[in-house]
Amino acid sequence: MYALRGATSVEENTRAAIEGAAAELCAKLLAANALTPRDVVSAFFTSTRDLDAAFPASGARASGWTEVAMLCSHEMEVAGALPRILRVLVHVDAPAPEKRRHVYLGRATALRPDWAEGS
Repeated sequence: MYALRGATSVEENTRAAIEGAAAELCAKLLAANALTPRDVVSAFFTSTRDLDAAFPASGARASGWTEVAMLCSHEMEVAGALPRILRVLVHVDAPAPEKRRHVYLGRATALRPDWAEGS
């Protein structure tokens, strides 16, 4: 078992934007690591407090993560933190790849430029 991290920015505080961003993040995490939803044991989503129109897990569930245990929470409020950011910590039960690929999209690339898409 191993863990993967990811984050993305959400353009507006709406159900569609939050669920869409979560679904995209989950899909890109799986693709980058050659995984399927069956390999995912659990996922812990957090969002900044300015995102409260939907649970990110509902976007993951709609994209096929129907058997994954998921939990959502808000991030700590830290001065100067990026607004409208969604993060995920995923636990995977599969052989660990030689290189784990964490996925950071949109404005969230500033959080971990070394893990940003394309780096």
